[in-house]
Amino acid sequence: MTNTLSQAFYQNFLGHSPNWYKQVIVAFLVINPVVFALHPFSAGWLLIIEFIFTLGMALKCYPLQPGGILALEAVIIGMVSPDGVYHEVENNLEVILLLIFMVAGIYFMKNLLLYLFTKILLGIRSKKMLALFFSVSSAFLSAFLDALTVTAVIISVAVGFYAVYHKVASGKHYHHEHDHGDDSGVGHDHRTDLDQFRAFLRSLLMHGAVGTALGGVCTQVGEPQNLIIADRAGWDFIQFFVQMAPITMPVLFAGLATCVILESIKKFDYGAELPVAVRSILEDFNMAEQSKMTLQLKASLIAQALVALLLIICLALHAAEVGLIGLMVIVLGTAFTGITEEHQIGKAFEEALPFTALLVVFFTIVGVIHELHLFAGIINYVLHLETDVQPGMFFLANGVLSAISDNVFVATVYIDEVLHVYKAGEISKEHFEKLAIAINTGTNLPSVATPNGQAAFLFLLTSAVAPLIRLSYGKMVWMALPYTVVMGGVGFMCVELFL
Repeated sequence: MTNTLSQAFYQNFLGHSPNWYKQVIVAFLVINPVVFALHPFSAGWLLIIEFIFTLGMALKCYPLQPGGILALEAVIIGMVSPDGVYHEVENNLEVILLLIFMVAGIYFMKNLLLYLFTKILLGIRSKKMLALFFSVSSAFLSAFLDALTVTAVIISVAVGFYAVYHKVASGKHYHHEHDHGDDSGVGHDHRTDLDQFRAFLRSLLMHGAVGTALGGVCTQVGEPQNLIIADRAGWDFIQFFVQMAPITMPVLFAGLATCVILESIKKFDYGAELPVAVRSILEDFNMAEQSKMTLQLKASLIAQALVALLLIICLALHAAEVGLIGLMVIVLGTAFTGITEEHQIGKAFEEALPFTALLVVFFTIVGVIHELHLFAGIINYVLHLETDVQPGMFFLANGVLSAISDNVFVATVYIDEVLHVYKAGEISKEHFEKLAIAINTGTNLPSVATPNGQAAFLFLLTSAVAPLIRLSYGKMVWMALPYTVVMGGVGFMCVELFL
């Protein structure tokens, strides 16, 4: 019971988070100004560690609030200026627009996605083949689309499957309203199947998320930093692919082989099969949906398919910024499927906007890295090494920094420094291109080690599906570990051999 006003304030602070978590955040807030006054550089690295901690505790409290308070304090005490934050946001406006509009656009294609992936899930009975399908599909799509868009698709599919089973396991029919985040209604006989189904979906989502990294590194449009690197190096789409191929192609095949091996040996939380009872429910759901397929519903699915096709064409041709294409998807996806009321449209933004706000907070941390020059020492050290070892060291340095920071920021800082050295005549064009390849592959491959490194991983961690399937920060790191070792190891060997 709350006896005093101060106790009420304390209980409201970070809501239902554990007391120890609240105390840790308060300790961070007290310590940071002191450390910054004594040694700003150390304070910057401490802030990074603290922000990573809030991400790691995402299931205790959504990182926006504790991370946002830490970022706000950083601005107040002068670790980064408001203009510096705005500059980082301005530089990443295309990513923000993508999250706001593209993720919402995918929401209006969820019926089509659920329909198609239900057919795939029920049609492919081998878990190894299903996992490989998710990985290959994500890799192929990410090579031409955006990894966040692809991740939004697989999240939407996973939530759809989970909601169908959870509703039935709670004793309700498909057409009933239901909160699939509340397990209190799940029957005792369904508990074991629910846990196994969660493990099944976790593994598929992680295979898919890693797939976005495998494909995204290959092409000029696969990741935001690829565009920046291609621009600095003067490469077009084909040139970029050819330059990267000696590293990316072996890594791609090694990554896909890892997917199959993990499902075979059933280690690192992989290998869970689709429970028979869950398959039965999904089959019944599929038959029920087929039986009530009216002409109006068929027309809606056809419209969604046409919008999806237009989306792929526009993204492949880069007809506009990805976020603006997402807005087009929202307009067409609602106009031709009978969705006309404001509250119906508003639901689509519930998933994207919290993460968008979190990403802006993350850009504040990136601004601190920038203004305090936290990576400058590492960059200078690598640039002063022997020429023949620089590509490999750039790969490793970019990989480590991307895993704890942001791969777009790391790639931008590194490629601009290397470009400056090249323009000063200190390195040759050929060596500059080798370093550009190392920077691109380094920021894309080892960065799968943590959710910090890739926006698609962070999006998955903080999405609505993560708590449903019990996907925590630690669980993601553990499940990504074999991929990190394989992709990082093979990538490094190829850099040493071919660059």
